[in-house]
Amino acid sequence: MPVARLAIPATWLWQSDDPVKRGLKWIGGIVLLLSGLVFFTPLGDLAAVAVMNLRTTSEFRVEGNDLLMQGEINAKTYDQFEKIMADNPQVTRLVELVVPGSVDDDTMIKLAYRVRQLGLDTHLRADSQIYSGGVDLFLAGVQRSAEPGARIGVHSWSDGFRDAAEYPRDAPEHEANRKYTEDMLGADDFYWFTIYAAPAGDIHVMRTEEIDKYGLLTKP
Repeated sequence: MPVARLAIPATWLWQSDDPVKRGLKWIGGIVLLLSGLVFFTPLGDLAAVAVMNLRTTSEFRVEGNDLLMQGEINAKTYDQFEKIMADNPQVTRLVELVVPGSVDDDTMIKLAYRVRQLGLDTHLRADSQIYSGGVDLFLAGVQRSAEPGARIGVHSWSDGFRDAAEYPRDAPEHEANRKYTEDMLGADDFYWFTIYAAPAGDIHVMRTEEIDKYGLLTKP
């Protein structure tokens, strides 16, 4: 991500006969510099993630044996899931509707392992759209199915400074996501496909032959 370079002439900060105005200019200059740091650097991404983890971004509702889910996965999602499952032990399938991704991969992986531990299936409806971490969560289903028309989009993860594809294949940064994919699918080929399919700022919508190649579905 490009870093903003804020051109503030040094003379602007001290040219004033009025000490109050001079002080206000210094404060304004500092605020401007900090704004550039927060909003136009990788730290801005990290700040945005922190803010998104403070509010509820995912929703669940139960329909018979199905648990319908939509929204972004964040730090609160796991506890939401545990509560609704405790109240609805009849649920056997997680149906993802529109799940655009995850702002907290640690929570996503924890949630996904819990889905597998509970023996839940995962399913996509014809109008479902899952991307990024939403796709990773889908892999957790013991049986995985999708209706024609469902969209599955993947891309590289980012730590706010570098995309996954920029790290060497043997870098430790890959391990949690790579191992998760291997645990769910029996191989890590799909993980490597996702990080090279598109950069973090873009998305690759998978074709039917790609979905088949990497074994995302256990049923048509």
